[in-house]
Amino acid sequence: MATDELMARALAMLGDDDELSVEAIHRLTDATSADGPMTIAEIADMLDLSPHTLRYYERAGLVEVGRDSNGYRVYDAEAVRRLIFLTRMRLSGMPMRDLQHYIALVDAGDDTVPERLDMLIEHRDTIRRRIRELTLSLAATEYKIATYGGTTGPDVGSA
Repeated sequence: MATDELMARALAMLGDDDELSVEAIHRLTDATSADGPMTIAEIADMLDLSPHTLRYYERAGLVEVGRDSNGYRVYDAEAVRRLIFLTRMRLSGMPMRDLQHYIALVDAGDDTVPERLDMLIEHRDTIRRRIRELTLSLAATEYKIATYGGTTGPDVGSA
């Protein structure tokens, strides 16, 4: 399942009111790991990442990956959930150094929850600012399309 499919499933789970549902994210991550351990090729396909990127995340200390009796990587449910989180954070612009710090805090235990919360609140504010900036950019693009006689709106191109 590619990243586009994951996003489509997540967005469908949000419902019509466009409110972010933590439960939707839980259901998504639970559904992706229901089939048991996954290979690096399966994870790469599911997240639309290269195996090289997955190995990099492992070397960077962002995810721990088990090995089977032949020495091949096997991704359990916890690794899948972490990778989904990591890919969403990277997509949202979180720098690798911040991700590494965050994961180090997670691995350090519950005493680090306040610092993790602060990091995520700050990152959420950054994401919200970027969304506002992108919304303004979309409005400017729509304006120019209309200026040139094109059709604009949310349903354009989806038919």
